[in-house]
Amino acid sequence: MKSTLKLSALTCASLLVLAQQSQAELSSTVNLTTDYTFNGVSQTKSDPALQASLDYGFDNGWYIGSWASNVDFVGDDVNLELDFYAGKFLQLNDKVSLDTGIAYYTYHGDKDVSRNYDYPEAYTKLGYSSNLGESEVNGWYSWDYFGLGGSHYIMMLAHTFEFAEGHNVRFSVDRSTSTNLDNWSWGNNKKSYNHYRVEYMTSLNGFDFNIAAENTTIDTKDTDERIVFSVARTFNL
Repeated sequence: MKSTLKLSALTCASLLVLAQQSQAELSSTVNLTTDYTFNGVSQTKSDPALQASLDYGFDNGWYIGSWASNVDFVGDDVNLELDFYAGKFLQLNDKVSLDTGIAYYTYHGDKDVSRNYDYPEAYTKLGYSSNLGESEVNGWYSWDYFGLGGSHYIMMLAHTFEFAEGHNVRFSVDRSTSTNLDNWSWGNNKKSYNHYRVEYMTSLNGFDFNIAAENTTIDTKDTDERIVFSVARTFNL
């Protein structure tokens, strides 16, 4: 297994949209991106991806959903990722929110049936809103990362601010860490690596646009600095 595989629990964009839709019921988001990256690692060999989610949010903050994307990993025939998740969003007060849940990732298309990359992961996000924007402390933890029996965790700090009406910039830095190098390592047998990302977000005529620049401390083709552009639309069903 190579580090071109997906790094952590479900796509942040899907979670953030869902958690903030306290009145939402059934919704679906379709996203087209020039490169499916997660924590700075391309999941599609730097090629485009078409992604879609189906989410149901309850009035009490509970939600369930699924998310899918094409993928292209080195060394196997996996071509589809299909994720499932459930969690609860809590607005603790007018400034502090908490989002926590569990996800399960499945991968399909590999002709070698002896390989099973499916794995569970728990996640939590603590948000703080102020006049300066939205700050986040996010964490993900898997006790069976990619079905290899080892544990793995990711910690992220992020901040989003609106510099003009309808125009937002988000800065984030995260660190991915394997607790057992015999089960999983990054790059040249590294225990951990850092990922940096800055992105601009806006909406127009019902479409959400995102352009991001990112880089990692791993020096490989799939983790080099890159620009990623995506456009998405959410439908209330």
